[in-house]
Amino acid sequence: MENKINFKLLQDADLKGKIVLVRVDHNVVKKGIIHDPYRIDATIGTLFYIIAKGGKIILMTHVGRPKNKKTGDIVIDDDSSVQPIVDYIQSKLHIKLGIPEFQPNGTKGYTGIKTSINHMIKALRNDEIDGIYLPNTRWFAGEENKGEEGDQFAYQLAGLADIFVNDAFGSWQAHASTVKITNYLPSYAGFLMQKELSNLERIYKPERPFVSVVAGAKFDTKIDSLNTLLNVSDYLVLGGVIYNAYLCAKYGFEIKGIEAEDMEHAKLFVEYAKKYPGKLIELPYIIESETMEGKIEGKYRKLDIREIKKGEKLNYVLDVAKESFLEKPILGVFHNAKTIFVNAVMGYTPHFNEGTIALDELIDENLEAVKLYGGGDTMQELKRLLPGLYIVALDDPKYYIFTGGGAVLKAIEEGTYEGLEPVKALCK
Repeated sequence: MENKINFKLLQDADLKGKIVLVRVDHNVVKKGIIHDPYRIDATIGTLFYIIAKGGKIILMTHVGRPKNKKTGDIVIDDDSSVQPIVDYIQSKLHIKLGIPEFQPNGTKGYTGIKTSINHMIKALRNDEIDGIYLPNTRWFAGEENKGEEGDQFAYQLAGLADIFVNDAFGSWQAHASTVKITNYLPSYAGFLMQKELSNLERIYKPERPFVSVVAGAKFDTKIDSLNTLLNVSDYLVLGGVIYNAYLCAKYGFEIKGIEAEDMEHAKLFVEYAKKYPGKLIELPYIIESETMEGKIEGKYRKLDIREIKKGEKLNYVLDVAKESFLEKPILGVFHNAKTIFVNAVMGYTPHFNEGTIALDELIDENLEAVKLYGGGDTMQELKRLLPGLYIVALDDPKYYIFTGGGAVLKAIEEGTYEGLEPVKALCK
């Protein structure tokens, strides 16, 4: 799994007087509101460096999922606009950014980059503005198009700039703005991308014992990375819906809300796990609830999985109970670990939090271990539930918070960061 750096680094580029197109992962807006600016803040170093070296920045990111996968329709509205991101960057850096406007083609989004942007690029060159932030890349019909339309959009993007910099580790899908763009411009890895890939090495070559904790709402999106983690970790702990499905598949009881597809994957995983006896750590205490509306007194109870009989039907299981993390064998696994990877929210947010809090507090008790947290919900819940620990983690060298949990799982599954298509494109 050893990786050599075989792509060009931002610090090797001649930036003076150049327009630099930077792909970032600023996908932090939900319904027009930024809930956590961590991913934006993580790219500030790259942006500052480009400007300090005399470059002019054009930024682009995707926001949400404005495209209907079935119909192909693209919704252009404030909910998935980059405007809140631009407002945040302008207030933080005291710079002026322009957002070009284009005319959508009905429900098919923007068909491409229009020449009207040339006026804004002229203003950028003349220092009338400090940067340009393109509209949501997923508002453009070519962004997720694998054919000629995607190539055309990438070619149009390339026409805006002299250099391309990818600083969007979390945006691992092979889209026009992350992969195809590299066919048309000299391409470099930004500082955040370099940092993320460097920290992946701590997973590829971990100090052992290596403990992985993974939770999720869908087994099918995690099964390949779970199989890989079971292979490379010394211990694997599950949470969320995937843990519920695993319990049903292994012990033969039923949990409300578990879909047939999840059960099929869970059964395959139970069989696969037999190759690795002792590696899968089962959390014994779970929280069953009559309702998903909230943690309502009298409507939830704690159960011990060791006492549930085959064929028994349960209501929703919405959390792991904190008592699970007080069991001596489980305490030993976490206290003795040298590397811990966490891509997990244990309970159904926002009401079922005790499993996540107990897990994160237990991990923090281990002062020696390297603690690597996946991005997305894992990061946001750490900040929401344990804000003091979150602040400490940002500056503690023993902690690292990735900006993209899905990207980390994909990179683990592939066994090399070149398994991420945008990184592979940089390597070309």
